[in-house]
Amino acid sequence: MELKEADLKKLLDINEQLSHIKDIDFLLEKTLHLLRRLTRADAGSIYLVKDPRTLSIEFVQNDTLQNTPMKKLLYKKQQIPIDDFSIAGYVAKTRKMLNIEDAYRLPDIPCRFNDSFDRAAGYQTRSILTVPMLNRDRELAGVVQVINSLDPKGRTIPFDEFHSLIASIFANQAASSVERARLTHDMILRMIKLSELRDPRETGSHVKRVGAYSALLYERWALQKGIPEKKREKTRDILKIAAMLHDVGKVAVSDTILKKRVKLEKEEFDHLKSHTIFGARLFTDSHSEWDHMAREICLHHHEKWNGKGYPGTIGDLRRDEPPGSGGKKGEEIPLAARIVAIADVYDALNTERSYKPAWDEEKILRYFKEQRGKHFDPELVDIFLSLRDDLKALEQRYPDPLSDPDPG
Repeated sequence: MELKEADLKKLLDINEQLSHIKDIDFLLEKTLHLLRRLTRADAGSIYLVKDPRTLSIEFVQNDTLQNTPMKKLLYKKQQIPIDDFSIAGYVAKTRKMLNIEDAYRLPDIPCRFNDSFDRAAGYQTRSILTVPMLNRDRELAGVVQVINSLDPKGRTIPFDEFHSLIASIFANQAASSVERARLTHDMILRMIKLSELRDPRETGSHVKRVGAYSALLYERWALQKGIPEKKREKTRDILKIAAMLHDVGKVAVSDTILKKRVKLEKEEFDHLKSHTIFGARLFTDSHSEWDHMAREICLHHHEKWNGKGYPGTIGDLRRDEPPGSGGKKGEEIPLAARIVAIADVYDALNTERSYKPAWDEEKILRYFKEQRGKHFDPELVDIFLSLRDDLKALEQRYPDPLSDPDPG
């Protein structure tokens, strides 16, 4: 079967979209969504190779369950072996596409269908199309699986020959984008590890959650404002990565101050405030949208809506001048920094630290309501407090391996 010119153009357009996405999570989520759209699939999963023997389930999407109490099942991260036991593991092992008409009546293949998700969610899996994601060197990046192709009347039908062909081409295109996004992700985490060497409060789990919470809050705010989809997705992608580097400037702060467990003297606190300037300086020599947003976030995520934050207006980032005497106020503070301020403080309160337990939900809600219009943008607080179920799901997605100290 050959693709028509219109189909090829569609695939090229999609490849162009994916090639510009920097955040690995957003890329995987978008990849799965686009393949489901191409194949009219109700549900699907995307897996990455964790090591030579293991796949990690990164995203699960299911339109039928999206607005039900079983939605929480879609956020669970799990690992499966690359072997003959599961369908995805078998496809990863053989590196060959597998098109199954009925999951409960498998052809003569060694793998088996695990119906535990169906039983837990009350779902009915039928047709399954599972495709290996192979890069240009034919190395396995992961596996993408779509479930239950739907006809125009919403009835489940098998995936056809056209779906198989287009999914195979699409998956290999996506593999190259995944490879690029993983390099960016690894680079960011290395920068975070540098911060963690100086300040044990700045951990990989913390920054991943701050990035995810920030992206979620922006997405909901942008939807309310009617921001066009293309602009919304681009900003969300940039914001998530930029938010992860909010405190990277702490690498330039003295260990004595960062690791002190009693109240800082005024001079010490003034020096700590300078981490906002040190972080912003890392992004002054480039003029890309990502560098601009990272600079704004590093510099202004400790500003407060009422003007009592820091560092305020800085004349020249390259000069060693102290923070301004007064903070920026209200919408003078860049939107991205106002978003990250909420996400950063929320994660600090919601997470157990060496000197305090995690706050309970009611205490956190009271705090944000009290600080609405004081520390935080009131409109953003209202949106953020409406996202509790999604925030809890993201918390489960990026757990702390061990208890971490407060990010400050």
